[in-house]
Amino acid sequence: MMLCFTMRSLKLLWTLKPPNRTFHGHLRLLSSDVYSQYESIRQGKQEIPKYFNFASDVLDKWSEIEKAGKRPSNPAFWWVSGEGEEVKWSFEELGFLSRKVANVLTKECGLQKGDKLIVILPRIPEWWLVKVACMRAGIVIIPGTSQLSAKDILYRLQASKAKCIITTDKLAPAVDSVASQCQLLKTKLMVSKGSREGWLNFTELYQTKQTAPTNSTATIEVIITFSFLQKPIYPMVIFFTSGTTGSPKMTQHSQGSLGFRPLLSERYWLDFTPSHMIWNTADTGWILTSVASFFDPWVFGSCVFIHNLPRTDSAVILNTLCRFPIDVLVGAPTLFRMLVQNDLSKYKFMNLKYCVSGGEPLNPEVMEQWKSQTGLDIHEVYGQTEMGIICCVCKGMKIKPGSMGKAAPLYDVQIVDKNANILPPGQQGEIAVRSKPIRPLGFFSEYLDNPKKTAESERGDFYVTGDRGTMDEEGYFQFIGRDDDIIISSGYRIGPFEVESALIEHPAVVETAVVSSPDPLRGEVVKAFVVLSPTFSSTDLESLTRDLQDHVKKTTAPYKYPRKVEFVKELPKTITGKIKRNELRDKEWGRM
Repeated sequence: MMLCFTMRSLKLLWTLKPPNRTFHGHLRLLSSDVYSQYESIRQGKQEIPKYFNFASDVLDKWSEIEKAGKRPSNPAFWWVSGEGEEVKWSFEELGFLSRKVANVLTKECGLQKGDKLIVILPRIPEWWLVKVACMRAGIVIIPGTSQLSAKDILYRLQASKAKCIITTDKLAPAVDSVASQCQLLKTKLMVSKGSREGWLNFTELYQTKQTAPTNSTATIEVIITFSFLQKPIYPMVIFFTSGTTGSPKMTQHSQGSLGFRPLLSERYWLDFTPSHMIWNTADTGWILTSVASFFDPWVFGSCVFIHNLPRTDSAVILNTLCRFPIDVLVGAPTLFRMLVQNDLSKYKFMNLKYCVSGGEPLNPEVMEQWKSQTGLDIHEVYGQTEMGIICCVCKGMKIKPGSMGKAAPLYDVQIVDKNANILPPGQQGEIAVRSKPIRPLGFFSEYLDNPKKTAESERGDFYVTGDRGTMDEEGYFQFIGRDDDIIISSGYRIGPFEVESALIEHPAVVETAVVSSPDPLRGEVVKAFVVLSPTFSSTDLESLTRDLQDHVKKTTAPYKYPRKVEFVKELPKTITGKIKRNELRDKEWGRM
């Protein structure tokens, strides 16, 4: 499928003036919006198309619907800086600007289809433009978080063989310090108001670049260059996994696994319309941003809301929810743990109806506090870089505290043993997703340049997640812990999450991480690292330790209580906000 432009529509793009757009009520949609056009494929009556490009087959289709006046006049993208700046784009404007960026990448930077580009940008509009532009030009994009060090950047440049990097003036010195060791790196683009030797200024290039001069030859070039015919299996994005254990792996996704998947799925965790607006607070380097702030909402023509959020500030987040008509809030458990520390009765959210937590299990106590103060449930989702959303609590589903919901559409999720045998409900095992005889569409393609790890991720007919859990009689899954996080003390298997959930119920505990610690008698015991609430900072720690231990004994099985407790100011976390239990565990076992 390829979006063919007429001369009239191309001229419209060249002369486009960004209108001032605000939110209005529903307009009557076309009888066949973008998602509806794929109904016959979802029903199995039609095969998956031979060619697919998310930019032309989804975003540009919504632009056509928008220009026909059949979509609400909501922005497709709404960004705020927190300091008074705002950017609002319609789908038409997004298309126009992303074509300009695609021209910059292919002309000034000389990138071709299949080349790799690393983008390390905070939550700024340019990140979204670069991502759409790469899809148009067939360039494989590799997102990274702004928290990366020079060593991290070097590893990613060398492992990916990227020819181009786009970042800010803040990280440019780190790139320069390692660039000489990256022979394939040809172009460096900086998003900045200033200049730097050896760097092209991205902002100046794309703002001044004409999409094409007004002659027929160039018009043909634009049609061909920026509507690349791509098969659904064509590489589109590479994510470096968070690296909680070992070096990060290059997890490669295709046009099909990320772009076409939400069209083939039922609406599952997002039941959106073009009038909805979603705010996902995840970092741009995390797959959740690609899923919740790009592919899934834009399939439904919804508005993606982004706050620059240079630091996670609960007052900023709560005030933003009060000022803007945000329907859905998506965040890591850490976000909600932080928000419930506030007096939420002081805030009146403008439009918030649906809350989603993902990345790690959310403690039931936090869910209860949020519900009691806001009246809103928190719906959990469980996923991995390799597959996106694996399990979810959809709208209308019964919420079971501590459960991450049922298997997401397209996936057959089971609990299996070490031989890949399916275990009965209630029995603990490894969370796995059936990958044979037919590999589901949402699966990653491979760990690039690492066939051994790719092969090791499969066991029998299943992809094994490395997470342990259980499934009940109704098909709800519960997370126990990473397979290598399980604590075996005196023969008892103890999952860290259940101990952490008990501890977080105590008013003194803001955040906690539980790991194994060596013990001469029991082999290993439970140790808890605890971040205290400020109101308990002056409390006698020995007395508080005993109080926390007694609390866990009363809340869960007594053998699970933490025999060791250490109070810390903060917990080590990955760039995606996950607690690095392996780092704490290695320290305990003297492996640091």
